[in-house]
Amino acid sequence: MSSKSHLPYSTRALNHPNPLTKKLFTIAEEKKSNVTVSADVTTSAELLDLADRLGPYIAVLKTHIDILSDLTDTTLTTLQSLAAKHNFLIFEDRKFIDIGNTVQKQYHGGALKISEWAHIINCAILPGEGIVEALAKTTEFPDFPAPQERGLLILAEMTSKGSLATGSYTERSVEYARRYKGFVMGFVSTRALSEVGAALSSDEAGNGADEEDFVVFTTGVNLSDNGDKLGQQYQTPESAVGRGADFIIAGRGIYKAEDPVEAVRRYRDAGWGAYLERVGGGK
Repeated sequence: MSSKSHLPYSTRALNHPNPLTKKLFTIAEEKKSNVTVSADVTTSAELLDLADRLGPYIAVLKTHIDILSDLTDTTLTTLQSLAAKHNFLIFEDRKFIDIGNTVQKQYHGGALKISEWAHIINCAILPGEGIVEALAKTTEFPDFPAPQERGLLILAEMTSKGSLATGSYTERSVEYARRYKGFVMGFVSTRALSEVGAALSSDEAGNGADEEDFVVFTTGVNLSDNGDKLGQQYQTPESAVGRGADFIIAGRGIYKAEDPVEAVRRYRDAGWGAYLERVGGGK
């Protein structure tokens, strides 16, 4: 898989085959931001306040909607309205990991109604290829909302100490992404995965590999900390983007800051500066 990470977002968006990825790159270019805020708060008021205050400075808001203690339909409709108002995408970090029949019900239905409001979801591939296939096929349901506005990230690597998402697991993540490019936007990983793609068989690598442009989201980005007591390992925006991140995910460094708006601006500037350096000033 040839990496296109050295190209500006605007160039990558121009003819990108995935409509949601195209939209994401366009948002990033318009707002000069590659920041995803991980809003790991536990009340609707906190979530919606962060979405409104930080929305102008981010490309994506990442949620763990099941940790809210007071989730209502109003929470979700207001979140959607704020995403439209401030022009950001919503990424529900559900990490689907079950058999196909179950994840379809979890994604499109149930109490959380994820398919109705989340532009981006993610999954782990421990159940095998079937989980990716099932989630992709969910977009074909007659009552599925705007399939072109929905996409999947495969959890290919994690930043936690001792993560087992390595080796053949990561290789298979790339393989499955290739097979479902219409729905799979890319990966949550610690680096660009071009070298992983090169390690696959020649038949797999020749399956449209030169035209691939998968997005890389990297978690655990923090400007002032090295990690926590629960195994999280942080890196700076510069190191994350330098290793291939297209979008940096920051949580506590922003929403727990004394002034979250000032903090998100610093992350935006650092992330965008690292991106410009990578693409040669955007030229």
